[in-house]
Amino acid sequence: MPNSTVRPWALALFRALVTCEAALAVGQAVLAGSFLSGHYGALDLHALNAMATGLTAVAMVVAALLLWRPGGGPVWPALTGFTLFGAEAGQIAMGYGRVLAIHVPLGVAIIACTFLMLVWAWRPAAGRTRATLEERV
Repeated sequence: MPNSTVRPWALALFRALVTCEAALAVGQAVLAGSFLSGHYGALDLHALNAMATGLTAVAMVVAALLLWRPGGGPVWPALTGFTLFGAEAGQIAMGYGRVLAIHVPLGVAIIACTFLMLVWAWRPAAGRTRATLEERV
């Protein structure tokens, strides 16, 4: 019978990084709101936090790959994390280009995706793998 749990170190690493990613994503929204409220120095912090968010996304992808192999978890967090990183790279480009018609809704989508991954990562079921067909029979 195959092991039915994900390796704890892999799940802990992924949880830590997805939690950091979510905190940085919320920070982006707070800094954008602060800038729009007239605190113009917040724009520089928004740009700095964007780079931190992108770098954390790269680390999260690595953690998701380790969660999958050798961790024994699903592959979708790695694929989703890679897509999220691509969206963040586009988000940074749209921000520097001042293309706010894309930048703002993409930011909302990034935060939503990050929080869905965060919720999944902290559910107890994240520590278990899907039952194989042999186990069901």
